[in-house]
Amino acid sequence: MAHVIDYLIKGDDMQALIVTLDPGEAVHAEAGAMLYLEDDLVMETSTEGGMMKGLKRAIVGESFFITTFENRGRQRRDAGFAAPYPGKIIPLDLGQTGTWLCQRDGYLCSAYGIDITIAFSKRLGAGLFGGEGFILQRLAGDGLAFVHAGGTVLERQLGVGETLRVDTGCLVCFQESVDYDIQFIGGFKNVLFGGEGLFFATLKGPGKVFLQTLPFSRLADRIIKASSLAPGGGRGEARGIAGLGGGLLKGLISGDRS
Repeated sequence: MAHVIDYLIKGDDMQALIVTLDPGEAVHAEAGAMLYLEDDLVMETSTEGGMMKGLKRAIVGESFFITTFENRGRQRRDAGFAAPYPGKIIPLDLGQTGTWLCQRDGYLCSAYGIDITIAFSKRLGAGLFGGEGFILQRLAGDGLAFVHAGGTVLERQLGVGETLRVDTGCLVCFQESVDYDIQFIGGFKNVLFGGEGLFFATLKGPGKVFLQTLPFSRLADRIIKASSLAPGGGRGEARGIAGLGGGLLKGLISGDRS
């Protein structure tokens, strides 16, 4: 059974999550998500479920380890968490809404006792062509979990049989009851000139879906392209800074959140 935790989300476009822990309570967090810790909070890093779970996360670009923060004092204490890029934090009450699947870089933290596993898409098409949408994280249990989205968050409640087509990068998370697949966008001109990639995610209800307007990968791609198009002479220092920024962004995209 997951720990019952209190929380507060602060900020607008660059939000922080403040979790208040009673004595003995704990939270899991993605490596690199911590903002601050008050006294008596102890941090422990482990594979959380054994070597195989850790290796499975590492193979798909996630951190090998999950960090746990536990209150070992006698008073309520706060821990702060934040994502590495601007956006919104979405609280998910798994006890009320059931299991969720989220983008692999969307998970921020969760109450101790929530099961965090890697989930691959059930469909062959999604496995071959899903890109960002292929590898998902499965959040199961009866407590709170928090995911992060870039830009503005859009919430959609799909009815039975209702279908929504989404850019794979714009998909944040969805309930396990939603059927998920990857489909070819179709059309010769769409493929060559549409600028939307070759595939999109198809979501079929019933269930709730959260979307993001600005995936970090899309923002990073635009910055890297702008850096590569910088003039060849006269502003070496600026180009160096742009190149450094592009390198850092590439590292972040590859899964390094530190």
